[in-house]
Amino acid sequence: MGYGQAMKQVLVAVLAIISIRRHLVAAAGDAVQPSSNALKQVPAMYVFGDSTLDVGNNNYLAGADVPRANTPLHGIDYPGSKPTGRFSNGKEARTEGEPSGLSVAPTRHHPPVVTALAEGVSYASAGAGILDSTHAGDNIPLSKQVMYFESTKAKMQAKVGSAAVRILLSRSFFLISVGSNDLFVFAAAPTDVVALYSSLISGYSATITSLYNMGARKFGILNVGLLGCVPTVRVLNSTGACNDGLNLLAAGFDDALKSLMVSLTARLPGLVYSLADFYSHTEVTLANPQASGYVNIDSACCGGGRLGAESDCLPNSTLCGDHDKFVFWDRVHPSQRAGELSAAAFYDRPAEFTAPINFKQLARKI
Repeated sequence: MGYGQAMKQVLVAVLAIISIRRHLVAAAGDAVQPSSNALKQVPAMYVFGDSTLDVGNNNYLAGADVPRANTPLHGIDYPGSKPTGRFSNGKEARTEGEPSGLSVAPTRHHPPVVTALAEGVSYASAGAGILDSTHAGDNIPLSKQVMYFESTKAKMQAKVGSAAVRILLSRSFFLISVGSNDLFVFAAAPTDVVALYSSLISGYSATITSLYNMGARKFGILNVGLLGCVPTVRVLNSTGACNDGLNLLAAGFDDALKSLMVSLTARLPGLVYSLADFYSHTEVTLANPQASGYVNIDSACCGGGRLGAESDCLPNSTLCGDHDKFVFWDRVHPSQRAGELSAAAFYDRPAEFTAPINFKQLARKI
């Protein structure tokens, strides 16, 4: 086949993808709509990680111990006030919120191929870790999420051809937020922290390298936040203070992750990334909560007992009055408002919380 004929086939396939996207946007019904801003930024978003990005995948997993957010009160501020599997009172702002400029309405991990082409897919699973052993059997571990993406890619190639998918993936946004569950498990029974970091960074490197080899080029990476300051940890302290040791554990991982991204860029040609510093953003927020409109930084808006952290967010839980005034929705996860503010900070704010570029600049990279 000549070069001209090959390029003609690629163009036809790309036009087919555009047509599919337009059809889905017009016929999406009550699905979360992509923002007009998002459609200008990237063709699709593929999401990997844990409950910070899970949009309902765990609802489709069997098992009594699988973490799910499918009961009333979860999603109370979501359109229709219904639980959707998101560990929040509303949208998952980093993938669906207008502040991110990248909203694509990711769907569960086995989507229709036209959705995978036109919008993207979320493979994220609550409880998942970088290590397969983290909460094994009760989530979709990161390695399996990558396998699901590989299967999705094969279906996309069957639909529109390898060349068109290669172009699509090279321009799409790959968002990853994972590691906190591995650190929580380690903290419960600590051993060799150096060996832990080595295993986690090795797994993270393998994930990004695998996605790169499948065509990914643009990576938005969220580091691990202040794990020692979530309500479920604070409640273990008689004063409600943060656990400095757990925060130091997270900071050590974040430092290693930062170094990893620099090294991967050096050895994987064409890879570009934005590393979002969720740790520092949370640190600044907690130091001056009034600047963000918060009145409470240590308790769950939905929960029970001291700090709202002695039980999960359940149908009979006590709710705070103004959900936007609390940093935390439940005893682990941020509120929708907190997600919106972090998404905005990572998307197009000055470089205080992103390096070497912000998410908007990453999205515009060609």
